Amino acid sequence: MIDLSVKRAVGPAIRLHPRDNVVVARVPVSAGTAIPGENVVARQDVPAGHKLATMDIPAGGAIRKYDVVIGFAGEDIPAGTYVHAHNCLMQDFQRDYAYGEDYRPVAYVPEAERATFQGIVRPDGRVGTRNFIAIASTVNCSATVVRGVADYFTPERLADYPNVDGVVALSHTLGCGMEMTGEPMALLRRTIAGYVRHANIAGVVIVGLGCERNQLGALLEEQKLAAGPQLYPMVMQEVGGTRKTIDAGIAAVRAMLPEANRVTRQTVSAAHLTVGLQCGGSDGFSSITANPSLGAAMDVLVRHGGTAILSETPEINGVEHTLTRRAVSREVGEKLVERLRWWKEEYAVGRDTQINGKVSPGNQAGGLANIIEKSLGSSMKGGTGPLMEVYRYAEPVTQKGFIFMDTPGYDPVSATGQVAGGANLIAFTTGRGSMFGCKPVPSVKLATNTPMYRRLMDDMDINCGVVLDGEATIQEMGERVFQLLLETASGRRSKSEELGVGNNEFVPWSIGITG
Repeated sequence: MIDLSVKRAVGPAIRLHPRDNVVVARVPVSAGTAIPGENVVARQDVPAGHKLATMDIPAGGAIRKYDVVIGFAGEDIPAGTYVHAHNCLMQDFQRDYAYGEDYRPVAYVPEAERATFQGIVRPDGRVGTRNFIAIASTVNCSATVVRGVADYFTPERLADYPNVDGVVALSHTLGCGMEMTGEPMALLRRTIAGYVRHANIAGVVIVGLGCERNQLGALLEEQKLAAGPQLYPMVMQEVGGTRKTIDAGIAAVRAMLPEANRVTRQTVSAAHLTVGLQCGGSDGFSSITANPSLGAAMDVLVRHGGTAILSETPEINGVEHTLTRRAVSREVGEKLVERLRWWKEEYAVGRDTQINGKVSPGNQAGGLANIIEKSLGSSMKGGTGPLMEVYRYAEPVTQKGFIFMDTPGYDPVSATGQVAGGANLIAFTTGRGSMFGCKPVPSVKLATNTPMYRRLMDDMDINCGVVLDGEATIQEMGERVFQLLLETASGRRSKSEELGVGNNEFVPWSIGITG
């Protein structure tokens, strides 16, 4: 894979591995341009981030990027030809999972020498990066109430509580018209409970309607949540309707605010940092700059005792063998393969979804031919360390190190599962430009290229495009990203927080029947 310590050559195209038969255009390449070091001339115009063949590839021949098969030639592809979805076809091929063959234990930094950040330590020892009060709905029918309560607490009304970051509404579209038992209901309840218990939440008001399938009492009992001063349940049909429930919710939050405001930040080990890894609006540079830079940062975090959560199951399809080979055990590797099998053979079979081949129009415009090429970059976010565990959606993450959580590739749904599992920070790479926030957890966005970073500076936190520009190595960018994550965890506001983005990104995964 990529050499982390070498600056990228500033030429028209980038070779990623000696055995590749394509290079990636660093800038737009015009037909007739000679590619230095490749002994090839471009036959067509190639947009930046897209691929160009460096040798003749016969029809049916494997197309290799980072020495990984990303597709097969749909026709004879002469050297110098533009390679994209029109002639790079996706088809299944045999992969050697080689469970644990490349496993290497983590070389941990001694505890006394580990990096630190200024965290919020809860009474039970959990550590938060922000301090919110949440208003959660059991069902879509109480969404207006939870938003009404949260909207009341403007910055002006919270001015006397400077240590409280805000009041956030956790509304959603589920909770009724769904299966009463089984995984769909269990998933919804553990997602809500994961937020209720989250270290970034100082207090919660939970609001139900009263007649929904996701009954408030059953949720509390199943998830072993007990009402108390900082957990206040309400049922609209019992309280007296919409207006009275909003008023009661406002009163409940007012009662919680003094205790929530008593928190102070203190120095804690980076081992208390759990980062959910996301990518959205990916492009052909994602696997060259931002994703491996974030992976390098996660390698540092893991050595300091922290946790990195890779997710988006469709976006490891085709490269899952690069993860199973690093699994701590065969059992862990097989858990990952089982999740992929469920997606491909049960959940998404016959559907026109990403896992079955075609990526979004934005991904294609950015240079990604299919899901395997996208997966190649997406998987890099987790770094190079051992895969320690595999979790289902929104399960509590208790294993330290590099782990995987089964989620869709859709960013709000995926990040919701990670936060429910305990992520107290989100790191989000983007090439096309994703405007993402994730209350109650700060979201840091990493740009893959300098032009987009400059165009969207109000939304981007760090420019990994300097790797492409030859101004930094991936290892250097990884260190910069790691330091930014520590600063953000300590209270530095991310760009999405400055803009107030993140009020609409609580989106539990809907996997069941609506009836």
